[in-house]
Amino acid sequence: MRKFLTLGLVFITAVLLLVACGSNSKEDVVKKTSKKWTAAKGYEVKAVMEIKTSGDSKKYDVNVWHTKPEFYRVAVSEEGQETSQMIIRNEEGVFVVTPSLKKTYKFQSDWPKQNSQGYLINALADDLAADKTAEMKETKNAYIFKAKTRNNHSKMLPTQQVYIDKKTLLPTKVVVLNEANEEQIRITFKKITLGVAKKASDYAIEDFTKTSDTKADNKDSKSDVTSAEGTDKGDGSKATTSEQKTTDDKSTDDKATDKQSTNKEGNAANSEETIATSADTNATATDATENAGADVDSEDFKTHYPVLKWDNVKLTDEESLQMDTGTRKILSFEGDKSFTIIQEKVTKADQLYIPVFSPGDPADLGFTIGAITDNSITWEADGVSFFIASNDLSKDELIQVASSMVNGEVK
Repeated sequence: MRKFLTLGLVFITAVLLLVACGSNSKEDVVKKTSKKWTAAKGYEVKAVMEIKTSGDSKKYDVNVWHTKPEFYRVAVSEEGQETSQMIIRNEEGVFVVTPSLKKTYKFQSDWPKQNSQGYLINALADDLAADKTAEMKETKNAYIFKAKTRNNHSKMLPTQQVYIDKKTLLPTKVVVLNEANEEQIRITFKKITLGVAKKASDYAIEDFTKTSDTKADNKDSKSDVTSAEGTDKGDGSKATTSEQKTTDDKSTDDKATDKQSTNKEGNAANSEETIATSADTNATATDATENAGADVDSEDFKTHYPVLKWDNVKLTDEESLQMDTGTRKILSFEGDKSFTIIQEKVTKADQLYIPVFSPGDPADLGFTIGAITDNSITWEADGVSFFIASNDLSKDELIQVASSMVNGEVK
């Protein structure tokens, strides 16, 4: 009997040792995935991004190109809509292109450094490596990480869950959570192809300023998952088919600035300059105020309001001005955090795709790409051009207001 007990203990110990040897620690998985996702000389990603706000949900097709060291192209389009945007980094700088509006904005920015997004898998790998407190759990087919985010939304959306396929070691899904651990963004990868290194000329802005090109990209991003065997992964080996699949805007501006002058006059002057620049950037006529009272487009837009749960902040003034381009609406909020929101219909550029310098940095709001400075943020969405100016709000708070905008009723 003692002999059988001894043999039984030896057998159990051997099994436990084998299980332990076959199990990967969190550090092992992070090391392996980081090497795989970042070692390749380039990659392409096709994904679907779902954003949940105020009880509503919208889906966007996302198509990413990346070539080492710093070439990027991210094309984002809402499902069922023609309007799309691209953010491109090439040898000349960082550009945001909106083909349907014939607009191109140029930034002097280091994007996407320190501004990772879930669909940039090299940045996602850096997120996991940077968070030493990240948690990992295993299921039968996946490693699931819960780690900190590192982007414009990190205070509002501090946590992300990264799902990694055990077989391919490629991400299949990223879920971004708010402070209450509620899902706000879900990125589902449809196809990841490693080892794709495009030429510098492939990232030329001229190649992406045709609406038809964008439609073609969007159509391509919705296609069935296909891949060619033997794609170079960048580490000397070849990627298998299974590794490549499913793994997705002079008086009106002065008025807006004056509303913020309760702080320092110097900052108010800066806001005035920023507002004027932003208005130029959004192709609004500089003499628009001289033409007040001109005919207005019969199709107007609903006023958008921010959904905010901030104490001692309230809407104190709402004004509509008739401009030559339509109605310009101005909302003034005062309290502990004062700010002004200007909104009007988007105008299509008269000249074709001439890049306009935009101050600040690109701000990826998820549903669109805007521009942010220390005192303002601008973006275009749902056919409306938005501009927020404040001497009180931080960049994170500007993004929070922008991300909370909904149309039709005061919140």
